[in-house]
Amino acid sequence: MAEVKQFEIPLLSAKDVECRVQSVSKNKAGRVGAVLLIYKDARVDMRILDQVFGPSNWQRTHEVINGNLFCNIDIWDDTKKAWIRKQDVGVESNTEKEKGQASDAFKRAGFNVGIGRELYTAPFIYVELVDSEYYVEKQGQKEIYRCFPSTRFSVAHIGYNDRREISELVIVDRNGNVRFDMNAQKTTTSAPGTSSNTNVQAGRQTAQQATQGTSSGPVCPGCGGPISSAEQQYSMKKYGRELCRSCQKKV
Repeated sequence: MAEVKQFEIPLLSAKDVECRVQSVSKNKAGRVGAVLLIYKDARVDMRILDQVFGPSNWQRTHEVINGNLFCNIDIWDDTKKAWIRKQDVGVESNTEKEKGQASDAFKRAGFNVGIGRELYTAPFIYVELVDSEYYVEKQGQKEIYRCFPSTRFSVAHIGYNDRREISELVIVDRNGNVRFDMNAQKTTTSAPGTSSNTNVQAGRQTAQQATQGTSSGPVCPGCGGPISSAEQQYSMKKYGRELCRSCQKKV
């Protein structure tokens, strides 16, 4: 059995990465769009742990600390004859409270092992929607925009640079149409034939207007919200990347 430090965690492939809608909103121009997030499933962590360390050389346990559920991933180091532990806390899901919290804690502990850490370098993803992809709910005088369950997006391609940061990302809809390409000079942010192409920067500005009601000032790459210079400096110093205060709490 080799030393733990000799193992290299593989980068996630497109099949390992899933995509979901974080929010839907209407901008000042009257266009409706969605902010997308990419993430990994807990089963991806299990597969990579088995693949890299072997099924018998890692273990998962949970414990409650100050009322919060933590997950421990212990990896056997044959040289030190000891278990090396990585630990993190989970947050409750909107559906299955306990199961969601346990799964989230496991995935966060997986990030500490190094599984999927590259997802933190993902770009801000905004996609314009067509009428068949969303609906509107009335809550008093307020309009709430939501995607239909059939509105789905997936990662068709993902690539990395030598720093293990995402350098290529292509997202398609359920029909295989490219809806986001971080490296294309012009990115299709809506279904073919429904609106003209806009470049990535314009797409980010449109998304910022839709979610924050403004088109100026720095934007957090994690959630698309505003980020102050103080938050930028603190986040870069502590986490090595720019995150707003809310996103820092999730790290």
